[in-house]
Amino acid sequence: MKSDSFIQSILLVEDNPVDLDLTLRAFAKHKLTNPVLVARDGEEALAWIPRWEAGEMLPTVILLDLKLPRVDGLEVLRQLKAHPQLCVIPVVVLTSSNESSDMQTAYQLGANSYIVKPVNFDKFMEVAAEIELYWAVLNEPLS
Repeated sequence: MKSDSFIQSILLVEDNPVDLDLTLRAFAKHKLTNPVLVARDGEEALAWIPRWEAGEMLPTVILLDLKLPRVDGLEVLRQLKAHPQLCVIPVVVLTSSNESSDMQTAYQLGANSYIVKPVNFDKFMEVAAEIELYWAVLNEPLS
């Protein structure tokens, strides 16, 4: 575990209630200590930008679905990675889309990882545990 006196949050951007529930359950099962903030569409995700600009602590990672209402995930990624302060936040695309064009565009826009959501519940739990282990425990964020 990190020795910092603060624990950074994870921003989960997910509109599907089933996938949202699965992700939160997987994190709870693996005793994730990072608080999980939820944005249920791209507009809610982008609404965090002024808060971070005003000094709220940046999340340790953003888990971003691509197929979102109001503002799609690729546009959210584009805006985050174009922002001089926020471009350092790791963004993991966690999506059901295995379209090569989505993957290519996400990486071109600066995604740090691209994970296709497993359909199988147990596999989904494994993926969530690995995301948490790598991005919330092992990875050293830029301070």
